[in-house]
Amino acid sequence: MPLVTTGELITRAAATRSAVAAFNIITLEHVEAVVAGAETTGTPVVLQVSENAVRFRYGRLLPLARAAAAAAERAAVPVALHLDHVQSDDLLRRAPDAGFSSVMYDAARLPYAENLAATRAAAGWAHAQGLWIEAELGQIGGKDGRPPLDAHAPGARTDPAQAREFVAATGVDALAVAIGSAHAMTTRTATLDHGLLKRLAAALPVPLVLHGSSGVPDEGLVAAVAGGISKVNVGTALNAAMTGAVREFLETHPEAVDTRTYLGVGREAMAHEVARLIGVLTPGGTRTPAPTPA
Repeated sequence: MPLVTTGELITRAAATRSAVAAFNIITLEHVEAVVAGAETTGTPVVLQVSENAVRFRYGRLLPLARAAAAAAERAAVPVALHLDHVQSDDLLRRAPDAGFSSVMYDAARLPYAENLAATRAAAGWAHAQGLWIEAELGQIGGKDGRPPLDAHAPGARTDPAQAREFVAATGVDALAVAIGSAHAMTTRTATLDHGLLKRLAAALPVPLVLHGSSGVPDEGLVAAVAGGISKVNVGTALNAAMTGAVREFLETHPEAVDTRTYLGVGREAMAHEVARLIGVLTPGGTRTPAPTPA
């Protein structure tokens, strides 16, 4: 079916106190796995390409973007394309022509005033192009002359009053908030600050986004959606599923040389994890038990 926009998916989710799963893609196998998992559950999904993924693909955005768009247009469920963690203004300006309906502009590494100014400029440009824009605020450590604290560093937390000021001043459409998750976690041991999430949801007029969701246990994700999270970003969980499946296959089949054999196994493992996580996040969805760690 035709591509949908990230904005319409998130707006609908926020209005119904539900969440949209957004999965980071790196390879064509990621793309196919996310679409297959979403089709299994009959649920809309967001395909995300990060600036890091673009860098991995020799700095070329279009090959992966075109593949994602082609898969999305043939999917049996609504699919949106999102450009994630954009720090380069050049990459930001490539988003519309590459088929993306939304971007996450990441200036959270900067001191608060610089983050606000850069994000406001990015939002103005993005809105003029018809793009929905997400930003990130985790600058608690950047106050009083202290160096900025990454939004997902241990201890980073988004202040509700500062977040309200930031959203009003920048005009962003959604805000990724620091409430205890961390990027690239390979264990699901993150503890979210649900009290802070409640205060952020009450303070902000825009949908809230949870990054670093791979490290959050199922029950934490369920509580986060109930508490006001409308978009849940997942990346590392797919990589872990693929790597684990490929490693097991090659250990069992050391003679294998046809990449289709082990990439197919990896793709299937990612599709299963996509369907499982969507089931966790979707009220009334089918919840597949998480794999037991070896």
